[in-house]
Amino acid sequence: MAKSTEPVTIKKYANRRLYNTGTSTYVTLEDLAQMVKNGEDFVVYDAKTSDDITHSVLTQIIFEQEGKGQNLLPINFLRQIIRFYGDSMQMLVPRYLDMSIENFSKEQNNLREHFTKTLGIGGMGGIGGFGMLEEQVRRNMEMFDRTFKMFLPNGRDEAPTAPAAPAAPQAGDFDELRRQVADMQKRLDKLGDGGKKD
Repeated sequence: MAKSTEPVTIKKYANRRLYNTGTSTYVTLEDLAQMVKNGEDFVVYDAKTSDDITHSVLTQIIFEQEGKGQNLLPINFLRQIIRFYGDSMQMLVPRYLDMSIENFSKEQNNLREHFTKTLGIGGMGGIGGFGMLEEQVRRNMEMFDRTFKMFLPNGRDEAPTAPAAPAAPQAGDFDELRRQVADMQKRLDKLGDGGKKD
């Protein structure tokens, strides 16, 4: 029997318990996070109102992961996101982030291989390892710029009242990124010392 391509339905009850209708078991946010990592698709409905609350549950999973010290989202990024709420550019941000992460996901194997070769074992290997990542950021900015221009009247490069497209990342952003990659490398080294493998 072929595996269903339909997303699994999760029901959230008033007592905050989550029920997986596919396995007929109660699950936790951690279980849902594991399902995401395994590539399993699901939708979450409020059991009482039948409202789709998938977005808020996924946001809650991210909040819990960040709370455990797995800081994937940089502070500057979070501040920028908050600034976009209520902004005239708000409608473009989700699509831009979606395209960016999709692009990054497609390139992740190349990036992993490049970082492994460039960073080497036990050191950062200079700043050369960031060239590929910086290029990825530039490509994302160009893609955002093209998307932004699609919404301008008559395809003009500038709109009189529209805010300018976001500026290219500043040197400080890359310094912060370098620091985070160094921290990630230390964590990977510790995992390697513990005998763990991917």
